[in-house]
Amino acid sequence: MPIHKTEAIVINKRDFRETSVIADFYTRDFGKISGILKGIRTDPAKFASRIELFSYNEIIFYRRRISSLHLVSHADLKNNFSNIRQNMLKVAVASFAMELLGALMAPEDKNEDIFNLILACLQELDTDGNPDKIITILKIKILGLSGFKPHLDSCVSCGSRIMGLSKFSSVLGGLLCEKCYRKDATSRNIFRGTVATIMHIEKNNIKNNLNLGMNPQIKKELNLILNSFLNFHLEKELKSQRLLNKLGVTA
Repeated sequence: MPIHKTEAIVINKRDFRETSVIADFYTRDFGKISGILKGIRTDPAKFASRIELFSYNEIIFYRRRISSLHLVSHADLKNNFSNIRQNMLKVAVASFAMELLGALMAPEDKNEDIFNLILACLQELDTDGNPDKIITILKIKILGLSGFKPHLDSCVSCGSRIMGLSKFSSVLGGLLCEKCYRKDATSRNIFRGTVATIMHIEKNNIKNNLNLGMNPQIKKELNLILNSFLNFHLEKELKSQRLLNKLGVTA
């Protein structure tokens, strides 16, 4: 079995038998992988990390050729994001990021830009980052980077340039012009400012986007459109999104 070292963020973990843990990681060099850490529950000193949810680690693993479950021999903790863990809202946002990452990304589909995005979001949450803004930025940018970007440059149906009013279709994946509204009866009205906000966030890094002001109407509309779009394409509502709704996170 070839041996590899890589940076990894813990998407989730579960106990395996009496002594071990199976964890899903999103790695810088290999994308999403699953690994077993044998004996970590009975002899945690073997590892330099407890493999907590959304922790940032450097792992060494043996890559199995005939199985998607690899053997992790070492995990060295780089950042546990302890400030996030002291705030229920931030924990909920970080948990959502992990669930979304796990749902969107196929196994072993490397995407270093997405790794950097998730890491940057966790680092901002761990300092003084605004959880509402961070989750909005995350949703917009991860959709673009993962290939699920909504079509906003023109009408998704006929391709014409949109000069006036438009609606957003989660089913068709973008904007509809006035002539094409009837092609999706579930399409929603959308402000031009909302479209401009999405496009601004797509083009800028997280620090610049955190300085972006959003009026309450656009914030509310972003919440409706992004959640509807994600739910349609994932074919479910994420459990962590339901928790965020209860906590009053508006995007």
